[in-house]
Amino acid sequence: MAIELVPLPLPASADASQLADFGREVKGVNPAEVSAEQFKEIEKALYKHGALLFRDAKVTPAQQYALTKAFDPQSESYGHGNNKTGETKKSILHPDLKTIPSVPQVQLIGNGTVYNHEGLAEAKLKHPSHTTFHKTRVSPEDEAKGVTRFYRWHIDAALYELNPPKVTTLYGLTIPHGARQVARYDDGTGDVLDVPLGTTAFVSGKVMFEILPPELKSLAVRARVRYAPHPYVWMAPAHALPTGLGIEVEGLELPLEELPPWEEGKVKTFPVLWKNPGTGDLHFEVHPCGAMELLVDPLPAGANREGALFPDGAHLTDLKEVRGLLYKMQRPGIAPSLIYPHDWHENDFVLFHNRGLLHTVVGAFKPEEVRAFHQCNLAASDEPQGPSAEDVKAYA
Repeated sequence: MAIELVPLPLPASADASQLADFGREVKGVNPAEVSAEQFKEIEKALYKHGALLFRDAKVTPAQQYALTKAFDPQSESYGHGNNKTGETKKSILHPDLKTIPSVPQVQLIGNGTVYNHEGLAEAKLKHPSHTTFHKTRVSPEDEAKGVTRFYRWHIDAALYELNPPKVTTLYGLTIPHGARQVARYDDGTGDVLDVPLGTTAFVSGKVMFEILPPELKSLAVRARVRYAPHPYVWMAPAHALPTGLGIEVEGLELPLEELPPWEEGKVKTFPVLWKNPGTGDLHFEVHPCGAMELLVDPLPAGANREGALFPDGAHLTDLKEVRGLLYKMQRPGIAPSLIYPHDWHENDFVLFHNRGLLHTVVGAFKPEEVRAFHQCNLAASDEPQGPSAEDVKAYA
């Protein structure tokens, strides 16, 4: 039986014209048991729509790993390396992940204490909150009224040694229910977004690129990002901007000589724009918190130089300049009207194109509120493809 695709309900805040193709609920198939024919349909739908939701799913960790791996059969290890995040105590990811012993590619994430779960006698989980990562925070008085922030806009990726996963799967097992919250940007714009408690917020990298003015499209199509070695250790002492879209320039990053041992050949440099393997579209895919340098190619021969940024190319190493340019390009793409905040229900299984979206944790829970998810993504067998020569000619 063919699968059925139903548009996800968009919040009133969303621009339906910009998000018309974003997200679909998949009916008529169990994600735990997908036939080869059904998988082809799911794969095509994922690359077209970015995120797929399966309601009332029953999926074991082994089944979740199998479906995730089907998108990249040569992939094997968890996106940050099996068991590596727990061992790297200085990593900003360390408190957020607990590995499922029988399937180390699947992580238990959430909040509160979970007992006797998939071989884990006791797992103390901590929902990451802006209060521990941003330079400023929502006042306790406002927080009590339900005001919160986006935690960290990101791509699931180690950004060192390993390649960014093609897809991520999130399976909601225990979902606390409570009053809705207001995610406040606190960046002087007055922007706010009404969100469900504990939502995962998604934005389309395709839309993020398409809404840019011509001079920033030209920059994006010619640019590559060099990430810091061990970026999650490097960024751990630093503070994020109030939007969760990148790091404040305070000079707090860990000096490179104080990082765990690293090799130049394992440092990752990726295009700013990643090509969708299903549609050929270009997606703006930068993890701004880990970005350290920007490399810009010169304009191609015959291109119009009027108004162009860095027409002769550039290698930008000043963090303030790098972060400022990335923020200028990415901030329009996280406008309230362009965000899909998923309203989680128990046994929701969400599959998303990790190379086509950015996402973030939102909100905060009380210590006693238990939230349990299984997350799986696998370090890819290849690097993301950037713009073609034809793309550069079209946009530069």
